[in-house]
Amino acid sequence: MHDPVPRLPSLLEAVLSVGTDLELRATLQHIVDAAAELTEARYAALDMTDPGRDGLRGIRTAQRPESPEQPESPEPPEPSESPELIVPIHVDDEVFGDLRLAGKRAGPFTDEDEQLVRVLATQAGIAIGNARLYETARQRERWIEGAAAVTTALLSGESAADALMTVAERARRLAEASAGVILQPTEDGGMEIVTASTLDDPGDIVGTVIEPGSPVLEQLLGGEPVFIDDSATDPRMTTRVRHRFGPNMMLPLQAGGRLLGTLALPRRRGGRPYTAVERLLATQFASQAALALVHAEAQHSRERLAVYEDRDRIARDLHDLVVQRLFATGMMLESTQRRSAGTGDADKDVHAMLGRAVDELQSTIQEVRTAIFALQQPPADAPTTFRGKVLREAAGAAAVLGFQPSTRFTGAVENRLAEPVAGRLLTALRRALAAASHRAGVSRIEITVDVTAPLPDGRPGVRLMVFDDGGAGTTVTWQSPL
Repeated sequence: MHDPVPRLPSLLEAVLSVGTDLELRATLQHIVDAAAELTEARYAALDMTDPGRDGLRGIRTAQRPESPEQPESPEPPEPSESPELIVPIHVDDEVFGDLRLAGKRAGPFTDEDEQLVRVLATQAGIAIGNARLYETARQRERWIEGAAAVTTALLSGESAADALMTVAERARRLAEASAGVILQPTEDGGMEIVTASTLDDPGDIVGTVIEPGSPVLEQLLGGEPVFIDDSATDPRMTTRVRHRFGPNMMLPLQAGGRLLGTLALPRRRGGRPYTAVERLLATQFASQAALALVHAEAQHSRERLAVYEDRDRIARDLHDLVVQRLFATGMMLESTQRRSAGTGDADKDVHAMLGRAVDELQSTIQEVRTAIFALQQPPADAPTTFRGKVLREAAGAAAVLGFQPSTRFTGAVENRLAEPVAGRLLTALRRALAAASHRAGVSRIEITVDVTAPLPDGRPGVRLMVFDDGGAGTTVTWQSPL
């Protein structure tokens, strides 16, 4: 056996080199390259016992300049072609993998080579353990920061749709996934993708449904996490987009026993598998995100309630103070008008002026009552269609009246009725409903919007009719050219 002392500097240099980087992949590459350099092996490889644990495949030596005809990541030759030197690397009393060397330039591997590689493997085990700890700490820090950012964003007042997108997008980035999607239960017992953050998807993921009866559905609806090695081939996956993806995590968004949905983080087909640490951190992220969603929803509800209470207070003040004073003023003016009735021109002018003042006051009272009626409606997201706006006005009236007005549409109101006519019609509707709500004995209101009714001059028009059964019954009619 050769004296190993002359090669001691090379061994020390190799030992030092494997601990120069805290990133796991770089550390493994240093180990492989150092072993090849130390033994003058043409090829070296590190085959891991459990590659899924760290999300890494086997590590090979890089292509050497003096042999450009070799592939970029050559496989070690078979033992029959050239003897191999195989040395295991232990990390925390477990076999991390085998360091395989082949193709020694100056003959077969010696016992000295094996001793040197074993010393290197011992140091490599320590370096791998340190790199694992560093990588775990760095991943945990990223996920914690991501969860904190999501919580801050959700509590800043985002809408429900924006909140779900925030969760999906942040989770996709943290998991280095191809997509971040959120599924929610459907009425028929399935689950549907309602939000998707993707890198390169054409946009047809949203709306994808996991139909009732799917093998994975019972777990998802039960709030259990599901981990998939390959979405394209796993028989539990039945969606039409499964063929695009490989490893996948499907994590419950659950807080306080309430299932909000499922967060899915699929990687591309052939992508690296998720490690145990990534699965744990992603599951914790989903739990915290669900809690933030619930808190954000509660905060939004409290804000809406505060706004509604404030609107109700303003409506009461307007009714109790402003309307009553205006009404009292109108009564005094009417009384003065009656007393000023006479035959003189001056008396006639005063009488006419008082009449106009009374009319203006009555109009003002009507406008204030319309504003009160609008304030008493529950705050909600504004509907986008004309029908939705009319129905919203009817629903607001129901909150005041105690019953739901009936609504009927005649003709293609969405296609034929455009602004500003639609806006004027809604204003007239509010006034009619406000007036009806203040009449005694009203138990039924009928709203009719007809875009097929021509005007008296024959032009195409729209007609609004609001009937209530108060007293002898009142019908308010409003019409306009289209």
